[in-house]
Amino acid sequence: MSPNLGLAHVSTDFLIAALLIYSLALLAFAGDYAFGRPRRKAAAAAAPVAERAAQFAAVGAAGAASAGAAASDGAVLDEPAPAVTGGPAGPANPPGSGARPERPAGAFRAIREAGPWVAAAVSLSWLGILAHVVAVTARGFAVHRAPWGDMYEFITALTCVAALFFGYILIKYRAWALGVFVMGAIVIALGLAETLIYTPAGPLVPALQSYWLSIHVTAMTLSSGIFFVAAVLGIMYLVTERYRKRVAAGKAEPNPLLDRIPSGSQLDKLTYRAVVFGFPIWTFGVMAGAIWADQAWGRYWGWDPVETWAFITWVIYAAYLHARATGGWRGPRAHYIQLLGFASLLTNIFVIQIFVTGLHSYAGVQ
Repeated sequence: MSPNLGLAHVSTDFLIAALLIYSLALLAFAGDYAFGRPRRKAAAAAAPVAERAAQFAAVGAAGAASAGAAASDGAVLDEPAPAVTGGPAGPANPPGSGARPERPAGAFRAIREAGPWVAAAVSLSWLGILAHVVAVTARGFAVHRAPWGDMYEFITALTCVAALFFGYILIKYRAWALGVFVMGAIVIALGLAETLIYTPAGPLVPALQSYWLSIHVTAMTLSSGIFFVAAVLGIMYLVTERYRKRVAAGKAEPNPLLDRIPSGSQLDKLTYRAVVFGFPIWTFGVMAGAIWADQAWGRYWGWDPVETWAFITWVIYAAYLHARATGGWRGPRAHYIQLLGFASLLTNIFVIQIFVTGLHSYAGVQ
C-alpha cells in the first residue's frame, strides 16, 4: 500500500513543532535554573526546619519522609514547597499530638508553587510531548504500519519515549532541576534526526514486513528511550560528583550553577530505577527478536551482527544491575557500566546497523 504523503507531511510538521516547543521548554528550565531555584532555596532556608522537613518528597515514596530519611536517602530533587501550617497558633500537627503529618502538596500544586519558570517549563514540555506523539502516530498512519521501520522513524520514536518517561519523572519526583539536561539531550537528538537522517515515508524492506515489527521493535524502542534518560542522568552524576569532590578537596571553586544540581545520591537512585524499569522491556525485545528470526530465517539465533550486539548490550545492563544488587556497587564504577551499556546500544544503532553487513537493515539507510 502506497504511503499517505499528506499525513507524512503532517507528521513532519508536528515533529518540527515539537522540536520548537521542546526548545522553549529548555529555555524555561534554564530560566528556573538561573532565577527560580535560588529564590526557592532562600525561601526554604527561611522556613522553620521542622516545617521544611515535613515537606521532603522521597524518590519513589508515596508520602513525605522525615528530614533524617531525606538526608540519608538523597531523594529530594527540588527545594521543598513552603510548609502548610495551622495558622498563627503554629503547625497544624504539633509534635506529640499523635496526629498524622501533613501530606505533601499534589503535583499540580507543587508546580504552581515552584514558580512561573517551572510552570512554563512543565507546560511546554507536555505540550511538546503531545505534538511529538501526534507526529509519531501520524507517521504510522501515513505508512500503514508501526512507525519505526527506518532509522529516522526509530530515532523520532525513541526520543518520544524519552520525553514521555521524563515527563513522568517531572510529575512524580518534582525533578525540575533535571529538565535543562534531559530536555537538552532530547532537543539535540531530535534535531539531528530531522536534519541529518530524515527519510521520506516509504514501504518496508521485505525482511521487515511482519507483524513482529510491532512487537520486537516496539519493545526495543521503549527500552532505548528509557535508557536514553538513564544515560543523561548517569553523565550528570559523574560530572557533579567529580566537581563536588574537587571542591571538598580545595581543588576547585564552588560553582553556584553546579551546586543546584541534585545530589549524587539522588541521581544514582533515579538512574538505577530507570534502568530497572527499562531492562525487562529490553529483555522481552531480545526474546521477541529471536522468535521473529525463527519465523523469518528458520533459526532463533544466528550470530547476526545486530542481534549479537543487542545481546552484548543486554549483558552489560545485566552486569550493572547485578553489581548494584549483589556487589553493592555504588558511585562512579556502577555508572561507568551503565554508560557502557548505552554506548553499546548506540554502537548497534549507528554503526552495526549501517556499516556492518548483516540480515538486519533499516529501509532508506545504507
